[in-house]
Amino acid sequence: MSCLIRNCALAALALSLSACAPLFRQPPPVGASVGEVSAALGQPAASYPMPDGGQVLEYRGQPMGQFQHMARIGADGRLLSFEQVLTSENFAKVKVGQWTRDDILRNYGRPAEISRVAFHDYEVWSYRYKEAGVWNSMMSVHFDQNGVVQQMLNGPDPMYDDRFRHR
Repeated sequence: MSCLIRNCALAALALSLSACAPLFRQPPPVGASVGEVSAALGQPAASYPMPDGGQVLEYRGQPMGQFQHMARIGADGRLLSFEQVLTSENFAKVKVGQWTRDDILRNYGRPAEISRVAFHDYEVWSYRYKEAGVWNSMMSVHFDQNGVVQQMLNGPDPMYDDRFRHR
């Protein structure tokens, strides 16, 4: 019986680590083909078309992780960049009143959580990340009914903050 439990535990560990595969694999060099990117990093969780004919491949770390890796592929099918995108510096690039849901998806991927703010009838996408590489934070992107970003709010991640835990 203990052998069965051990084998199940090993299988569960292997499955959970496979979700983190991009973390443990060496990203391909800039200029690699999209096939080489997939061979090195595995299949992306999502792909978003770029207006110029390229695409962005999402290597998901949300909903529980504090990272999200994006591989930007040019119109020629070659890797332009591969980076962890959930950073304060990257969130500062958002243009409130101009960016849409599609812009957010192409730059940050799918969020950890989606909620609503009834007062303004906003849809809110929240991303877990390490602010300044230190603080467990959530960046919340608020969209109006037309899908345009209306505000960005940063705060502590309730998952890591004792003030949000029920006692």
